[in-house]
Amino acid sequence: MEFASIRIITSDVARLVEFYERATGVQATWATEDFAELATSGATLAIAGTRTVPLFAPGSARPADNHSVITEFLVDDVDLVHQNLTGFFTDFFTDLVTEPTTMPWGNRSLLFRDPDGNLVNFFTPVTPAAIENLAR
Repeated sequence: MEFASIRIITSDVARLVEFYERATGVQATWATEDFAELATSGATLAIAGTRTVPLFAPGSARPADNHSVITEFLVDDVDLVHQNLTGFFTDFFTDLVTEPTTMPWGNRSLLFRDPDGNLVNFFTPVTPAAIENLAR
């Protein structure tokens, strides 16, 4: 089995896609006006509109209602990414939750919320143990 993607349901697909394109530098591929994907080497971030929910099961997902999942992106230098995103957060009215901070497990993390309030973590392994763990 291979992890393929995570899908975010939103009431404003274009806005969320623009946010993730600007935040990640990855260009989205649009299938319909209700569905786009940002493909990275590790997995794909799919963004879908509320009109797609009934295709799975009516009422099975609600936009802007996530309180448990953090979408994470591995970056080469989280401090540089933070510097490059200065002003970006206010453009999208998002919250910067934590400036780059080295976590006890050795990753340096930048935590913020996307326009729908979903938590996003950009991180860089910085300790020898975290770097070795990434190589596995």
